[in-house]
Amino acid sequence: MKNQLFIDGEYCAAASGQVFDVVDPSNRQVFAQVARGGPDDVDRAVKAARRAFDEGPWPRLSGAERAAVLHRMGDAIAARRDELARLEVQDNGKPLPEALWDIDDTAGVFHFYADLAARLDNSAEQGIPLAMDGFTSKAVKEPVGVAGAIIPWNFPMLMASWKVAPALAAGCTVVLKPSEATPMTALELGGIAKAAGLPPGALNIVTGFGPEAGQPLTEHPGVDKLAFTGSVPTGSRIMAAAARDIKAVSLELGGKSPLVVFADTPIDEAVEWIMFGIYWNQGEVCSATSRVLVEEPLYEPLMARLAEEAGRIRIGHGLEDGVLLGPLVNEAQHEKVLSAIERGKTEGRLVTGGGVPKGLEGGFYVEPTIFADMAEDAWIWREEIFGPVLCVKSFRTEDEAIRMANDSRFGLAAAVMSADLDRAERVARAFRAGIVWINCSQPTFTEAPWGGYKQSGIGRELGEWGLNNYLETKQITAFDRSKPWGWYLK
Repeated sequence: MKNQLFIDGEYCAAASGQVFDVVDPSNRQVFAQVARGGPDDVDRAVKAARRAFDEGPWPRLSGAERAAVLHRMGDAIAARRDELARLEVQDNGKPLPEALWDIDDTAGVFHFYADLAARLDNSAEQGIPLAMDGFTSKAVKEPVGVAGAIIPWNFPMLMASWKVAPALAAGCTVVLKPSEATPMTALELGGIAKAAGLPPGALNIVTGFGPEAGQPLTEHPGVDKLAFTGSVPTGSRIMAAAARDIKAVSLELGGKSPLVVFADTPIDEAVEWIMFGIYWNQGEVCSATSRVLVEEPLYEPLMARLAEEAGRIRIGHGLEDGVLLGPLVNEAQHEKVLSAIERGKTEGRLVTGGGVPKGLEGGFYVEPTIFADMAEDAWIWREEIFGPVLCVKSFRTEDEAIRMANDSRFGLAAAVMSADLDRAERVARAFRAGIVWINCSQPTFTEAPWGGYKQSGIGRELGEWGLNNYLETKQITAFDRSKPWGWYLK
């Protein structure tokens, strides 16, 4: 396991020499210590990235040459699939099948953006028809420069790839700051990149805490672009920091996503997607469909089934067979979710769960929890909890369902289930959200845009939209010197 900063192509200690503990959430035991980066380390990393961009080969390679490196990175990640997934389980707590899925996706992201990098050779220039004779013009796509990337702890290596792969594909250089809660797999990217032939300084990784490493990165004048996934308050601070230097910013922030279930939905399908939408990855998913709206005729039978099935979910260590719900990521998140549940008990009806599973008190575990019948202004109905906590309400009409679904300061994702596909499409288009699912919840594809409305963020990741985050467009216009201009000299 790599436990040092990765700067200018080499692993190295923090300037202060300090380290911090990394804790296994299944047993609260320290299993690693990682370099505690600070402002000096961030400055060193940004300067290395700046030098690599201004003077190094990476931005000047053809798209095909960059693609070859990114493909090798994807191949290396795939080759170490089992090892990296087990490290993710130990670091984050998620069940092994989900961690394997994440590592597969991570390798796929690098391959996808490798292919887009190769296509840039033919698409980076576009001729522009002009209305005036004597001039020719074209739009040229160029890398934005040094990108600062700050990622969360719920999908550590995958979230790193969502930012690092498109930035490198565009020709940018990167300073990556992983979450202090889950730094281990992100750190492995440094060695993978070096072995794949990425030039020194093109990728730098600084581990540490927000005030000591994240904030200096957002405020550094050598950074041209900031990409962040995390909470709304932190995203707001990053926007404020970026405003000083007019940095480009993309933000993927919180959510309190609705899932509208009409009465014509088969109950087994509704149960499957509702449970996946909230209990996958312990509910630590920004797009989790944590607010479920059920049409009245289906409400009571569906609630009974949900309570029954939630009580049957196997909870435990992520490496145990059959486990679907692992521990939450750390003590702070554990306390936050349990506190939210206690508040919810005063605002709605607790249907099932609501505590720590018996026999698992040694880890950061929370039972699958369901609340029902709370008011629309209840805190637990409106605020993101980021844990295995589901809130359910009934509705009578389509218009009422749409109104309640959209009544949120968030707008990351939404879902609708109905056998009437025309109605499902109509409701999907009425949602004020950046990602909408019909008759499913949560599937995410590298090829499709990802991002939110309202306080859920700005900009889009994944697909070609993700690559465009790291490209500037330059106009180049030329004059035909064989023709006189004649404004001054006749």
